[in-house]
Amino acid sequence: MGTVREDTAESSPVGRELSRLTATDSEFALREEVVGGIPMRVYVRGPHTLAEMITDSAAFADRPHSYYRDESRTYAEHLREVHALAHTLLTEYGLAPGDRFGIAMRNLPEWSVAFWAGQLAGLVVVPMNAWWTGVELAWAVEDSGARVVIADEERTAALAGRVEVPLVRVRGTGDSPARSWTELLAAVDPTVGPPPVTVGPDDPSTILYTSGTTGRPKGAVHSHRNHVTNALNTMLAARAGAAARGVAPSGPTGVLLTYPLFHIAGLNSLYGQVLNGGSLATMYRWDRDEARRLVREHRLTGAAGVPTTLRELAEDAIAHPDELGTLTRFAMGGAPIPGELVSRIGRELGPYATNGYGLTETTSAICANVSVDFVAHPDSVGRPAPGAELRVVDPESGVDTAEGEVGELWFRGPTVVSGYWRNPDADAGAFVDGWFRTGDLGFVRAGWVHVVDRLKDVVIRGGENVYCAQVEAALHEVAWVAEVAVYGIPHETLGEEVAAAVRPTPGAGGTSEAEAELRAVVRDRVASFAAPTRIVWWDRELPKTPTGKVLKRTLRDETP
Repeated sequence: MGTVREDTAESSPVGRELSRLTATDSEFALREEVVGGIPMRVYVRGPHTLAEMITDSAAFADRPHSYYRDESRTYAEHLREVHALAHTLLTEYGLAPGDRFGIAMRNLPEWSVAFWAGQLAGLVVVPMNAWWTGVELAWAVEDSGARVVIADEERTAALAGRVEVPLVRVRGTGDSPARSWTELLAAVDPTVGPPPVTVGPDDPSTILYTSGTTGRPKGAVHSHRNHVTNALNTMLAARAGAAARGVAPSGPTGVLLTYPLFHIAGLNSLYGQVLNGGSLATMYRWDRDEARRLVREHRLTGAAGVPTTLRELAEDAIAHPDELGTLTRFAMGGAPIPGELVSRIGRELGPYATNGYGLTETTSAICANVSVDFVAHPDSVGRPAPGAELRVVDPESGVDTAEGEVGELWFRGPTVVSGYWRNPDADAGAFVDGWFRTGDLGFVRAGWVHVVDRLKDVVIRGGENVYCAQVEAALHEVAWVAEVAVYGIPHETLGEEVAAAVRPTPGAGGTSEAEAELRAVVRDRVASFAAPTRIVWWDRELPKTPTGKVLKRTLRDETP
């Protein structure tokens, strides 16, 4: 099939708008450039670094930057704190451009200040998983070589005594010797400006550790170009999606962020809002009532998160249009998105659901499916972003597959990281001449990308490949299925058999008739051999990583 690019796909409403917006001399025009020895197409327009992006935010001085509980910050207030922290990190703590420093906290307003201060100072920010134990956090500090860590009260306590680097405590009191955030900022001249540091597009910006569902996490090293391209991709997709449904570009947006900020999808919203002068609302943890309040009071226009949380928000938007009628974008990812959810949002609210496919190593979504295109193709993750290239490769032969045939998805482009932090063995296994091997199986039909499963997580039942994502999508068609995950368990003669963990809606499921209904829907939509032979009923949420991915190894361990 060869290399697939967005502009090789069949025309669609969003595709036509993308072509218009990326044409020569248009706002999102592309040019050919060699980056790190790899030819690729990059955006002509700026900003070209995150340092430029946060500096440019001075133009939005009086606009609201963030909301948290009953707190709010303007862009001017936010930028003053960014300047103060950047100054302190470089002078008092003696960090130099290229040095690492860690952030370990929940989605507090200070997270954004710490992140942007690092970008402005030319430092490499290391976002740490807020769900990690103290031992895991300490490992990340040591592995990354972080010289300072900014943490909330809980993470400060977890790190105290385990690391020897300076700790700055955000909020709380605590008994640890960590310096308080409030004291740190109070010691800096509030009129201090940006540091005299020059940052280049291909300088390192972050080290983001993969979710670590198996083995030690790997630290993907992102450049400023990776992040800025991702931000521009997101802005372009939103612009094209709105135009495709006949809506003119609107003013600043407001987004409710339910992804954790240490995850690439969380960063996507963090800097995406700064790019257009929009506001960001965050919560300490997901709270359905608090989410409704934030949307209602601040007239938020979008929400970003995993399908399980955004399903609840969409249900509330449908039931309470007077309160939540400002929502016109539901950006979902991190887990397979049920087609019925997309259809319901489209039917009850409008073509407001968006989907994408990406990994930490591709700097969030490298494929996007938005607006009316998503309603028309709810089973696809979309098409490659402008500038991105895709190959579908037979994992055994290394040869490109034919149109419509399943293979491993390989991507190349300006959002793909150059490698992992001090891990040449991992680099050798994941990167080939600039192409990133995702480990995911999928196919392309008429330019539309479909993801069917993880390469290492396919259930092989009696020699037949069962793609779990396809079975999960079928099971989600059953109205009373709230959550489902499909996985393989050992079988004496078949090698593996198909199991499904199902959380039904209250009052449903749990019977032999319900099991028969689930198997029937799989046989109708996938294949008889893919129907689960073992169904495990769950009366609580399925176990997940902090970023919303179901922990299938935990399900296997708990399957009787």
